[in-house]
Amino acid sequence: MIIVPVKEGENIEKSLKKFKRKFEKTGIVKELRRRQAYEKPSVTNRVAKLHAIYVQHLQENED
Repeated sequence: MIIVPVKEGENIEKSLKKFKRKFEKTGIVKELRRRQAYEKPSVTNRVAKLHAIYVQHLQENED
């Protein structure tokens, strides 16, 4: 459970921002989106490999 202490006289928008930041750091939304549809391990590996190739090309082009 996320607890955000609110000081007396503190703006409600500021408290809401704090809550959103804490909630984002937990990664709950990312996890839910990831679990919505099953992805085969072979597809996951292929995507990771393609990403690694892409990053490597970017690094080579910087030099």
